[in-house]
Amino acid sequence: QVQLVESGGGLVQPGGSLRVSCATSGIDFRRTDMAWSRQAPGKERELVATIGRYGSTTYADSVKGRFSLSRDTAKNTVNLQMNSLKAEDTAVYYCHTAGGNYWGKGTLVTVSS
Repeated sequence: QVQLVESGGGLVQPGGSLRVSCATSGIDFRRTDMAWSRQAPGKERELVATIGRYGSTTYADSVKGRFSLSRDTAKNTVNLQMNSLKAEDTAVYYCHTAGGNYWGKGTLVTVSS
């Protein structure tokens, strides 16, 4: 059974940092490209970042230079480090396989003073 479980969301002030993580099981993690997407209230879902099996990354222009995606093959996890957070980063963040076959349930990130 495939499971993707996000953690680490919460409330953070503008300019602050937060790290969200995704623990995976049931997939061949070493061979699977992974990604994070987000959906803000009233907006369409947006692809935030991807990471290939060898660690190559891509980022949406809206987060480039502020977010960093990494993967831990020993723990089968992917971690999204978010710095210099803005109010517009407020959203539910979803971990998923890059192909879109498997998704987590999401974790809420709220950036507010």
